[in-house]
Amino acid sequence: MPSTQRLIAAFALGRIAFGVGLIAAPERVASGWIGEDARRRAVKIAVRGLGARDVALSAGALAFARDGDAARPWLLSAVACDCADVAATIAAGDAIPERARVGTLALAGGSALVGSALAAAVR
Repeated sequence: MPSTQRLIAAFALGRIAFGVGLIAAPERVASGWIGEDARRRAVKIAVRGLGARDVALSAGALAFARDGDAARPWLLSAVACDCADVAATIAAGDAIPERARVGTLALAGGSALVGSALAAAVR
């Protein structure tokens, strides 16, 4: 079984890749979440900001993966952001496609659970 440090690194690298996707191709990556609105220029600004958030938080977790105690605040910050994504998606209701709501609950909710488990494991 991989060490907790390796799991933290894998978790962080996956989030970094997703964040880079949001920055580089916001319309393509975010369309599965927010539908056609992802094409709007103003929305792309916000999506790129979300991508940068994921990159920054995950880079912090990755930098401290060898020291679980130091990685813990970065992991918990990522969990808080994932929970905010879930809450915002639920609040949006039918303004976004149903598959996007289900997908976000699965992706962001799952990420929050994994991040929480990793944060708990480094205590």
